[in-house]
Amino acid sequence: MRGGCRVPFSRTLAVIASLLLASLIGPGAVANAAPSRHGCECATPSIDRLQQWLASGEGTTVPATGSLLVRERGGYAAKVTFLNAEWHVVVVWLGNQFEAQADLSKSAGFWMTYSATDDLYVQLRPASHWSGGDKWLTKVPSTDGKMVKKFFSFAPGAWTTLPELGKPNYSFASALTEARGLVFVGKTPNKIDFRGLAIEGYRPPCL
Repeated sequence: MRGGCRVPFSRTLAVIASLLLASLIGPGAVANAAPSRHGCECATPSIDRLQQWLASGEGTTVPATGSLLVRERGGYAAKVTFLNAEWHVVVVWLGNQFEAQADLSKSAGFWMTYSATDDLYVQLRPASHWSGGDKWLTKVPSTDGKMVKKFFSFAPGAWTTLPELGKPNYSFASALTEARGLVFVGKTPNKIDFRGLAIEGYRPPCL
């Protein structure tokens, strides 16, 4: 659906309950989670209105390139397998096209529903410094293959760098103002399944 959508009252209550739970358990908390259900998605495959989940061709992955989105129980999942001990790269375009960018400076962070068999990282890549591995990143912990929902804060102290990838010459705060994509990277074999990625205060435009 390209425009707005009407949210059932029962779903509104569920969202309120989820927010209350988040306030009690605090940022960074992890809980067992069932696959997300989205009643206001785009006309083409998407997860939380994010339509571009892409294997970049960097590192040996399955699929090797192209979209990760697959049909899953009335919605969509983004699934990828990392093979071998090498850096792998998976890209999510926040504005659903490469040229787009978003100002996330007022956002507290994002909730992600996922499973992973090993640790990986997510980089916030700004439009002005898109290429290269020297980006601000935060750890995405292994879930031992279980589906969980976890909050990732945009507080600057929650993001760091890896010596192997290099340190960016710009601040994390500036990257938030021109965010082009979230890029998932990992150097170990891993099986990853994304079911939700909702950024607080940001609604991706459907294309």
